Amino acid sequence: MRSYCAIYVDVGYLVASAATRVTGTSFRRGVTIDHRALIEGLIRQAEEDSGLPLLRVNWYDSGARPGGMPDHQQDEIGLLPRVKLRLGRINHSGEQKGVDLRIGLDLATHGRNRIVDVIYLVSGDDDLTEAVEEAQGHGVQVVLLAVPDFTSRPYAVARHLQREADSLILIDPETITTTVRSVAIAPGLIPESVGAATEDEAVPADAGAEPVSAAAEVNGAARPGGDGIPKPGAARPQPADVAPTQAHNAEVAEEATEPDGKPSVPSPSLLANKRPSTVLPPKPLPLPLPQSTLSYSTTTGQPLGPADDAVPLELVDEVVRQVIASWCASATPASVVELRREKPFIPTDLDRTLLLDLSSRSGVSIIDDATRYALRDRFWELIDRVRLT
Repeated sequence: MRSYCAIYVDVGYLVASAATRVTGTSFRRGVTIDHRALIEGLIRQAEEDSGLPLLRVNWYDSGARPGGMPDHQQDEIGLLPRVKLRLGRINHSGEQKGVDLRIGLDLATHGRNRIVDVIYLVSGDDDLTEAVEEAQGHGVQVVLLAVPDFTSRPYAVARHLQREADSLILIDPETITTTVRSVAIAPGLIPESVGAATEDEAVPADAGAEPVSAAAEVNGAARPGGDGIPKPGAARPQPADVAPTQAHNAEVAEEATEPDGKPSVPSPSLLANKRPSTVLPPKPLPLPLPQSTLSYSTTTGQPLGPADDAVPLELVDEVVRQVIASWCASATPASVVELRREKPFIPTDLDRTLLLDLSSRSGVSIIDDATRYALRDRFWELIDRVRLT
């Protein structure tokens, strides 16, 4: 019987690791992927390493639609030649279910039946270690195919899994670079200040008009070129136009207010009295002073300072800022408003990304409660400063 190799892809690991390499954060929506080219690169590397033809690629992901059904993008991936779509599901709290179990069962079953001779596993999950051992017990080689970090080391691969696998090779960095792209706004396109605008945007249509404050314009007390007194022949707004205008003005007024309630410099969209269409990440803020944790000594009963192994606030700020910048790239003004309404609840995918990135960057596998509170507080502090232009 002819020998084959196969590739089992844990999509959650692959996309999160590739996104971290490209954008600095594991947020999946922060990147766009050429799936066909990515899969072809994996196939080419597996066939060259094993010297065997590929049987198929098993693509393990959670169904993006209710009930674990595939979305349009997953349907397109399933139609690629020699690609088998293996989907789990997402529960009501946004957690992925059934994916690891499918990978483990396929490893054990295909190993027992000797479907292939070499399995390339694109994953770093320690939960798959026992399934790898089961496949090896039936004479199948299991090779880890890992995403490299910038130091040419495997990214986020459990040491236990790495020890049990037959070998580990790194995905060609060129494959990641050419197929995974960041959707983040280029730093040069972000205004230097809250009210930054081009000269054309900043100059009103009437060049001789007096400057008008944002609050006055929102409240309708003054307009460029006017004195706040209605002109006899001026057209009055019809009742049908009043409600949408008032609602929009309320949104704009909220946009023009800092989190502490002080008015900020109006953005170009506010000056033009139009709805915002772009979401921009916040500018740097001073870090808050470290707070003492609520833990007590058994000898003195006095509050203790931060633990020696606590994650630095600078790293917390850096992680939060990168995640927000990645999220802003795919967010709409409506989604920003919706996110702020849900405060203090952070969507599951964002919260998971924050914790995963902080754990990866700090080398701490279990983030303590005090650091989690600081992480989420910093998230909301910066989200409140996201600008709509």
